[in-house]
Amino acid sequence: MDSSKDKTSTECPVGHKTTSPSSESCPVDHSARSIWMKPESASRLPAPSANPLTSEESLGKVRDVSSIPRAEAFTYNGGEGGHGGAVRGSSNWVYPSEEMFFNAMKRKHWNPQAQDMKTVVPIHNAVNERAWMEILKWEASTGANSCGGPKLVSFSGDSGKLSPRARINMLFGYQRPFDRHDWVVDRCGKRIEYIIDFYTGRQNPENPSIPSFYLDVRPKLTPEGAWMRFQKFVGLT
Repeated sequence: MDSSKDKTSTECPVGHKTTSPSSESCPVDHSARSIWMKPESASRLPAPSANPLTSEESLGKVRDVSSIPRAEAFTYNGGEGGHGGAVRGSSNWVYPSEEMFFNAMKRKHWNPQAQDMKTVVPIHNAVNERAWMEILKWEASTGANSCGGPKLVSFSGDSGKLSPRARINMLFGYQRPFDRHDWVVDRCGKRIEYIIDFYTGRQNPENPSIPSFYLDVRPKLTPEGAWMRFQKFVGLT
């Protein structure tokens, strides 16, 4: 079995719109953020800039607005970075600032370096943008656009929980994914579950300093997910 089937590589970084520190949270489970700084990922980071961040006080507080629509807009009260106040959430999920990402990693007892945040945060954002693009491909032929398109309801991450496909691939000698996410998508009022396995990709010889990841994105094996997979397998979508 080819573990690269249904996977997509992504290179970072990419740009997004920006917002104030008090906007809504990002589409990544807080407990999964430290995975992006594991040795196998951190060793692939580009070299720091000539003027790296040297202190926690210099960490950026601006947050990037994702392209991922939220299923419900709701009021935000406080957050990881200690930014209080109540503001109406935007229609899209919002990624953590450098400061929020750094503090989340500290709470998980990792040893983040302030100068790494300029690289780690854009990587985190770009990979999740790519995951959403792959979900949109699955949703393209489902009629979701008739009701405003699919929207992300919830998300969770558990790097220690292997999906059945990942287990089978490992039996055939393929690498273990370094992270797993479970995303729930709203399709015209119907909840569709997706599994995303994240793999470290091969370096591009033309750009060896740019990290590469493979994403295996597919519907969970519910009755609806199994039907979607069958349709794709036989070429109906």
